[in-house]
Amino acid sequence: MKRHHQSWGRYPRVEQEVVRLSSRHENLTLDSIDGKTALPRGNGRSYGDSCLNDGGILIDARGLDHFIAFDSTTGVLRCEAGVLLADILKLVVPKGWFVAATPGTQLITVGGAIANDVHGKAHHQDGTFGQHVRCFELLRSDGSRFLCSPSENPEWYRATIGGLGLTGVILWAEIALKRITNPYIDSETIKCANLNEFFEVSADSDQDYEYTVAWVDCTARGQNLGRALFSRGNHAPADHGKTPSAPGQGHTFPIMPPVSLVNGLTLRSFNKFYYHRQYKRHQQAIMHYIPFFYPLDAMLEWNRIYGPNGFFQYQCVVPKKGGQGAVRELLECISNSGEGSFLAVMKMFGDVKSPGILSFPCAGVTLAVDFPNRGQRTLTLMERLDAVVREAGGRVYPAKDARMSAESFQQYYPQWRELLPYIDPDFSSSFWRRVTREVE
Repeated sequence: MKRHHQSWGRYPRVEQEVVRLSSRHENLTLDSIDGKTALPRGNGRSYGDSCLNDGGILIDARGLDHFIAFDSTTGVLRCEAGVLLADILKLVVPKGWFVAATPGTQLITVGGAIANDVHGKAHHQDGTFGQHVRCFELLRSDGSRFLCSPSENPEWYRATIGGLGLTGVILWAEIALKRITNPYIDSETIKCANLNEFFEVSADSDQDYEYTVAWVDCTARGQNLGRALFSRGNHAPADHGKTPSAPGQGHTFPIMPPVSLVNGLTLRSFNKFYYHRQYKRHQQAIMHYIPFFYPLDAMLEWNRIYGPNGFFQYQCVVPKKGGQGAVRELLECISNSGEGSFLAVMKMFGDVKSPGILSFPCAGVTLAVDFPNRGQRTLTLMERLDAVVREAGGRVYPAKDARMSAESFQQYYPQWRELLPYIDPDFSSSFWRRVTREVE
């Protein structure tokens, strides 16, 4: 049966068939695909079309949701690929362990975390999710399956981490966790008046703080350009003295408004209020890990605020050399356009090399901004941002993209052809077909 699907950004809307995979012991049933391609899918939290396969088949892997083994003395966990990070944390945090690399939502699957080689606030010290994957089992459409690790089938290991689900279905994975003493974060938020202060605080934080990230006011201009609230933190020691309670179940955004609630009026007003609500330069707190890492998870279906047309997230990274100038130009372009979001974040990536062929992070500055989908107006803005990123030698994140050109992708990732020998011949995605078109 054909079904309509959207990514988390609610754009684009495509029609696909669904095949469910409910056991890691069964093979794929793609006998009736009649020349159609297939694509594995986890919880569908990618923002663009890397998790969509227009006119083809989605392999729904959410049924692979079982834990296999956990050694609480070493912190090594083996689980199926459809297990959510939220479920892992519920299991391991009370036993003194944590996921070493986590993005801004815990509602993603392990398979999705590997396929997109996700990153988070700890990249400058701990690298990407793939850095902590010890091994996994890969199932191909021809029924073959094999173990992938840094020492066994290492070329498949590199191709699959950050490989956007194109090399096969990840059935299970074994990951290494990091030791903690409690579920709390010793955090500090620093008010940065402009972009220069952001870079100063960031440089001062990388060595001593496990987690760093900044909310940035993308509407600010002039001497206030790049003003930000910089958050940094470490896992709290055993004797921290405070026990904040865990948040309750998140609320759901109740309706789909007819138009985006993010507009010029609400955007500037909210961002000004949000920046000035912290009146002190420094604000310290002991907090539960959930609001520190996953504030957006407190509002389920928050993507509805952008209305029926959805939104684009633009996330890029520019290298350290020339990165400050490039970020300044990006923020000026966004601010002058009148576009932007409540949700704009910036941080420094570290020098830890990502393991995957197409992994996104590299040492430098990353900026992520949500833009309401206003059609060509928004697309034109992002094309201008692309020009800045290309000139700086940076790249855009495939897991967040729904519109970059083949020319841009192939410049961002000149190594993309290295992935071709490892792509399952029956697998494809809307994203992959778009960005691998022949460039004249």
